[in-house]
Amino acid sequence: MNTAEKLQQKYTYADYAHWPEDERWELIGGIAYAMTGPLRIHQKIVSELGRQIGNYLQAKRCEVYVAPFDVRLPRQDETDAKVETVVQPDLSVICDPSKLDKLGCRGAPDWIVEVLSPSTLLRDMNTKRNLYQQHGVQEYWIVHPEERWLMVYTLDVQGRYGLPGVFGMDEPTLVQRFPDLSIDWSFLAET
Repeated sequence: MNTAEKLQQKYTYADYAHWPEDERWELIGGIAYAMTGPLRIHQKIVSELGRQIGNYLQAKRCEVYVAPFDVRLPRQDETDAKVETVVQPDLSVICDPSKLDKLGCRGAPDWIVEVLSPSTLLRDMNTKRNLYQQHGVQEYWIVHPEERWLMVYTLDVQGRYGLPGVFGMDEPTLVQRFPDLSIDWSFLAET
């Protein structure tokens, strides 16, 4: 089946699980989206954030995972085979160990970070923001690597994202979910 055919119909996790391992896809509402290879700056940010967050989480209950890592977001309690939304956030922090299994994560991570790429910019800023809000991701970061800013969305008491906080990367950024953690962006001075 070629790429054009894949994009013309709806799929489930059962389909997704059988696609070639050398291809990267996400499913959102059964629609398949091809993922392209990221730029070097994208990978540098993801690697460094994974290191900083991972160091902070040592000996804590939460765990950080870096893409490729499948996050299945069921609508209700359907079986994995029938799940129509599987995303691969750049970074996922999960604090409920019952959500983790051999396939990845089933249910909303507590914190997701997406580093924008030209091919995913609109999907990350709109489709995924709405998806993460709907599924209860407590904190969602959108990082713009080229322009060096980030938007931080946090769920309010009604389970909605309000206006995002917008921050430059010229000073550390506090993490709402973990108030004693701040991300140090000084590693970007070298790029």
